[in-house]
Amino acid sequence: MKRKDFIKNAVAGVVLPAFFNGISLKALAGASLAHSLKHLMNDDKVLVLIQLAGGNDGLNTVIPIDQYDAYLAARTNIALPQDKLLRLNGFDKTALHPSLTELQQLFNNGKLGIVQSVSYPKPNFSHFRATDIWMTASNSDTVLNTGWAGRVLDNWYPKFPEAYPNATMPDPLAIQVGSVISSAFQGPAFSMGLAISNPNKFYNLIEGKTDVQSDTRWGEQINYIEEMSLKTDQYADVIKKAALKVTAQTDQYPAAGKNGLADQLKIVARLIGGGLKTKIYMVNMGGFDTHSNQTVDTDKTTGNHASLLKKLSEAVNAFMADLEYLQVKDKVMGITFSEFGRRIKSNASGGTDHGAAAPLFYFGHSVKGGVIGENPVLPATATVQDNVVMQHDFRSVYSSILQGWFGLPTNDIGTILPGQYNNLPIV
Repeated sequence: MKRKDFIKNAVAGVVLPAFFNGISLKALAGASLAHSLKHLMNDDKVLVLIQLAGGNDGLNTVIPIDQYDAYLAARTNIALPQDKLLRLNGFDKTALHPSLTELQQLFNNGKLGIVQSVSYPKPNFSHFRATDIWMTASNSDTVLNTGWAGRVLDNWYPKFPEAYPNATMPDPLAIQVGSVISSAFQGPAFSMGLAISNPNKFYNLIEGKTDVQSDTRWGEQINYIEEMSLKTDQYADVIKKAALKVTAQTDQYPAAGKNGLADQLKIVARLIGGGLKTKIYMVNMGGFDTHSNQTVDTDKTTGNHASLLKKLSEAVNAFMADLEYLQVKDKVMGITFSEFGRRIKSNASGGTDHGAAAPLFYFGHSVKGGVIGENPVLPATATVQDNVVMQHDFRSVYSSILQGWFGLPTNDIGTILPGQYNNLPIV
């Protein structure tokens, strides 16, 4: 691309990748003042989405201890010892994996809740298609070319990209910590989000560092694009300014590089604390496709799945503490989600195969905690084909957040989600 064309496109906000200090920006969005005032009833609220990629094993995350015998019979080689399970105040029939000590404390303090058996009719067991369904909120037999969050943002901020950015919404509408923008943020014509490729490169931006040698031809080209991006892309400036406003964060985060999810959430907290008006953030944690070696034979409370859940628990707890430290605790809520759960019966490899419904966590200082729904019913003699039956459509969670948290009018839900869904007492 010629330099004059790059400058023209960058200034005009054309949807193409722009790079500054290693951060990849996709399409960015602006706002319509009149529409924002009309629809953003709770315009200071923020939603954080935590994707547990791979398909989290819900039955070893939230355990139905009222059916422990059936649970043990179905999963003899990976079942967690009953005396090690973490109990929940007010919910004697349900317990958490022993690694989730921080989430147990948040639950018992009313800052975290569980939605049982979340899925959708006719579930798909392909990672790619199931993820697409969650991101777009489509029916299992329908393919949508827009994401559910993208449609939300388009509802709030129409006529993108003509009016962006402006005094009412000077900041990116959505941010994802990851190298590729999620399809959840895809709007009718443009992606409504921005991607920060990884925590290291985020801090390089804030500190003015670069990742390439400027004395090479490649370095010269990258440096030029970075320089022009910093001058022409207004979002680079507002992100940096917001981040620099925060000079200290809680010390409860694990050391940098020890917990990737915590590293991502630390960035999110910093940007929220710095005053960004960004509405939706997404972070990602992989590794949940536990077909084998899910636990250690000598101690079922340890192993791959236990390590993943421990990192999740530590990260969410530190994030919650940071929101309080930064005095923004009341404006943020979050949810975890995975593209599907696992089968009731474990396999011969000490793992679990792709399944249907699974529990979902929601958290925040202003949520209504508790357990929504009943423990899944487990057969006395489970087969490898048995799945956890859906109690709650995942779009009920989306709908409940949009109405209860963001204050989206009921009539607008139908333009975003296909069908009608029950409201859940989350907020």
